[in-house]
Amino acid sequence: MTHKPGIVITGASGRMGQMLIRTVLESDKATLVAAVEREGHAWVGRDVGEMMGGAPAGVTVTADALEAFSKAQAVIDFTAPEATLAFSKLAAQARAVHVIGTTGMTDEQIAQLEPASRHAVIIRAGNMSLGVNLLVQLTKKVAAALDEDFDIEVIEAHHHHKVDAPSGTALMLGEAAAEGRGVKLADVRDSGRDGITGARKRGDIGFTAIRGGDIVGEHDVLFAAAGERIVLRHLATDRAIFARGALKAALWGQDKGPGQYNMVDVLGL
Repeated sequence: MTHKPGIVITGASGRMGQMLIRTVLESDKATLVAAVEREGHAWVGRDVGEMMGGAPAGVTVTADALEAFSKAQAVIDFTAPEATLAFSKLAAQARAVHVIGTTGMTDEQIAQLEPASRHAVIIRAGNMSLGVNLLVQLTKKVAAALDEDFDIEVIEAHHHHKVDAPSGTALMLGEAAAEGRGVKLADVRDSGRDGITGARKRGDIGFTAIRGGDIVGEHDVLFAAAGERIVLRHLATDRAIFARGALKAALWGQDKGPGQYNMVDVLGL
């Protein structure tokens, strides 16, 4: 790269939005060119640095996403599924790399990203950290090595503000385990046990979600058999790891052709 790519952050006022803005402002490899919030939000029309409680950043928060995207080389988007779908169309028009960290998207919503990916780079992941993506690969390998005598459970914990469950990372891990076993997660997924559920079905992949306090993100993949257990674990203590990973993805995508990618591609795992 001969220049610093211009980055737009959507959902600027959110906890991840603010972390992403700080990460880009501190980077010597990219430039913050716009910050986007919804129409009518108190931050619109104000300097994003001042609204975050710091010095002026020289970037005014805007509700005009298309205008913001038009002057950027990448959009980093940790918002909500419907907003992300709308942003994908605008990013494709601008031919900007669209890095998606939004979780809670259904299979149908994910499929709706395909038209945009014909015109622009889309990099989507339930988790942007190096450690988690290594855990995904390990989960796939362990699941492939063990038979159904080992029950698989994915246990995740997050702060009490998180609105979706299981987390996007937990679903990534479940998909990896299913792939390792040569099955589809949709056919073996077991979520939300409550009441008289009956015995666990052999071969199922179970999910448990914990919500409380300010937990950034904790994920365990449990392989449990008679007499022994294997636990693969990742603990996140600072959400800056996700912001750094997202920026890395935005930079990586600059010289790539249109299509859909993930963090395994970005990290070369």
